[in-house]
Amino acid sequence: MDSSTWSPPATATAEPLHAYERIRNAADISVIVIYFVVVMAVGLWAMFSTNRGTVGGFFLAGRSMVWWPIGASLFASNIGSGHFVGLAGTGAAAGIATGGFEWNALILVVLLGWVFVPIYIKAGVVTMPEYLRKRFGGQRIQVYLSVLSLVLYIFTKISADIFSGAIFINLALGLDLYLAIFILLAITALYTITGGLAAVIYTDTLQTVIMLLGSFILTGFAFHEVGGYSAFVTKYMNAIPTVTSYGNTTVKKECYTPRADSFHIFRDPLKGDLPWPGLIFGLTIISLWYWCTDQVIVQRCLSAKNMSHVKAGCIMCGYMKLLPMFLMVMPGMISRILFTEKVACTVPSECEKYCGTKVGCTNIAYPTLVVELMPNGLRGLMLSVMLASLMSSLTSIFNSASTLFTMDIYTKIRKKASEKELMIAGRLFMLVLIGISIAWVPIVQSAQSGQLFDYIQSITSYLGPPIAAVFLLAIFCKRVNEPGAFWGLIIGFLIGVSRMITEFAYGTGSCMEPSNCPTIICGVHYLYFAIILFVITIIVILAVSLFTKPIADVHLYRLCWSLRNSKEERIDLDAEDEDIQDTREDALEIDTEASEEKKGCLRQAYDMFCGLDQQKGPKMTKEEEAAMKLKMTDTSEKRLWRMVVNINGIILLAVAVFCHAYFA
Repeated sequence: MDSSTWSPPATATAEPLHAYERIRNAADISVIVIYFVVVMAVGLWAMFSTNRGTVGGFFLAGRSMVWWPIGASLFASNIGSGHFVGLAGTGAAAGIATGGFEWNALILVVLLGWVFVPIYIKAGVVTMPEYLRKRFGGQRIQVYLSVLSLVLYIFTKISADIFSGAIFINLALGLDLYLAIFILLAITALYTITGGLAAVIYTDTLQTVIMLLGSFILTGFAFHEVGGYSAFVTKYMNAIPTVTSYGNTTVKKECYTPRADSFHIFRDPLKGDLPWPGLIFGLTIISLWYWCTDQVIVQRCLSAKNMSHVKAGCIMCGYMKLLPMFLMVMPGMISRILFTEKVACTVPSECEKYCGTKVGCTNIAYPTLVVELMPNGLRGLMLSVMLASLMSSLTSIFNSASTLFTMDIYTKIRKKASEKELMIAGRLFMLVLIGISIAWVPIVQSAQSGQLFDYIQSITSYLGPPIAAVFLLAIFCKRVNEPGAFWGLIIGFLIGVSRMITEFAYGTGSCMEPSNCPTIICGVHYLYFAIILFVITIIVILAVSLFTKPIADVHLYRLCWSLRNSKEERIDLDAEDEDIQDTREDALEIDTEASEEKKGCLRQAYDMFCGLDQQKGPKMTKEEEAAMKLKMTDTSEKRLWRMVVNINGIILLAVAVFCHAYFA
């Protein structure tokens, strides 16, 4: 892709300055360099001071995290550069309603901390598919869910984040899109592959601080430029591009004028671009999948010291989720006011000139704002912020994806794999993931009329609801059994995928060139589709479960809500799998003793780099192991802190309701 397609519109006075030439000054470059040095230092510190030589240490940070890094890490893994690019872009195109996507999370983080995580901790699990295996028995659900989660990671999170990060680098440095992607991934992979979860959580915390700082400054500049909030409202409604016809074609008026309901979150249930019933119910279903059953998010919570830290972390994340509306959606809308021709272009040839895709240029709203508005030095800071948010969400996803792969898929193929082999397999798998994701980038570029955020949400609506349904019923309805859950997942998946494939085959179209996909399939709004899919899945699960044998209570102690406080011994449905794991551990011990004798310098350096050099502690006795297990599955809280977090949880819910009502 030629970098000249990304230049800002020529000003009348001087020769146009390429966006990337603005970065080439000492202040910006030194800020970027210092930033990367600091991040690397934090990563290395976390890498050497924490335990990553064991699977538990590498993937769960040894259950020792306190609440503020958890809150920050939850927020940072959720807000990737896809959010900066996507939320601002959809904001520029359609107003504040996308902010409702963010505020919905306020309610769900409370659900996560108070309902879901206590059950996961009591069950003593590391990954979400592992919970389903304990709850239902059998292998097929676990393997199916792992594979589906990986597919979702590639199609929604990784490729969208990579694409939006690359837009940024392309605008700022003038590098080719794919070269930009390559450089980015090299840095990210380096410290995820070497550092494990603790490194990821600490670097996340640092990056959250920088991310918020940078975007607050930019929001300040943007509102100052427009002249305050009331001026922003009037000017946005008049931000209409001048070029609205090409050849003999005149663009339809609704394609380039801002929507009449731009400043309402709740929109018309039939004609709205984000209908309000969909925003309340459909979105909650997708968010239930994302916030309460997704590996990336839950893994952060499982690494907490105790239950109060989990809840406090969730509350902190909830309050931070209030910000994207003001730090991303509104600046995106301001970008449309300031750079109307570029951001709000409708004529395909114009759009291609500005940003290289025909369907629309709203994706470049935020990057353009950064490059054009920020003074030297701060521009470098904002660029580092974008890279930070990109890298933090990518590192989180890579770490979680490799956990899923090694724990849930690889151990099925190689039953007796040693711990070292598992660590290496996980790291190799990351490389495969990266390759597939890069190949998917061109499709992301042109999907959903060039609106990245809509693309992410629509794919999630086609694949997420069946998973949400299974987890919800697994926890709240103990009558549900393995055949029910399995067939629910399969049928839900087939319905969702058929819609997804049809939509991509016909193309999502844009306002200029609507897609000719049959209305019966694509006419249903994706949020409504999520509701329908969820209901169908629930009906299938319950019907199949009622016609098949129930699971005895002895297998369900502490795995569902009604039996969460039972003290009886649970007989796990996956007990025989655990025997295999024990024999693997015994084999492992003999293996490590043999290999300790003599290692060369290179070998020692490599081991140290990958965290494989850490000496095995003395083997725990059965009593110590039992005590350790008790600590890992303990959900008790001190009374004072329980009251504090509960009161805060209630305040958070009240705030959520207020925000929705105020902007409704």
